[in-house]
Amino acid sequence: MALMPKRVKHRKVQRGHIKGKATRGNKVVFGDFGLQSLEPGWLKAQTIEAGRIAAQQYIRGEGKLYIRVFPHRSITSTPLETRMGKGKGEPEWWVATIRPGTILFELSGVTEAQAKICFARLAHKMPFKVRMVHRRSM
Repeated sequence: MALMPKRVKHRKVQRGHIKGKATRGNKVVFGDFGLQSLEPGWLKAQTIEAGRIAAQQYIRGEGKLYIRVFPHRSITSTPLETRMGKGKGEPEWWVATIRPGTILFELSGVTEAQAKICFARLAHKMPFKVRMVHRRSM
């Protein structure tokens, strides 16, 4: 089942535009390897779920997968062949707003080769360019 908030303060939000790079959520914190976005965009809840399933099928209980993004934003749309006016459409799906540099997924308990293959599978499902990053040792 796709992710969505239990309740929100405002049902409909304006579209806006994504400016700047990610200042938070841009470091690998929980796992050893991370999948980092290189472009801004919206990541649908269905896409996050598809990535989760693809990663879980590959790691098969060996490692642990961390999902670092959550779809808080509702996207509305009006039905096709509807005349202008009559207000804003109803919420259709939920998205996570992604800035360049945001860590989307993290893996721990797997080798670098396994992580590379797993993130390659996830990269095919993402609507923007991504790359694999390592955890920095302190």
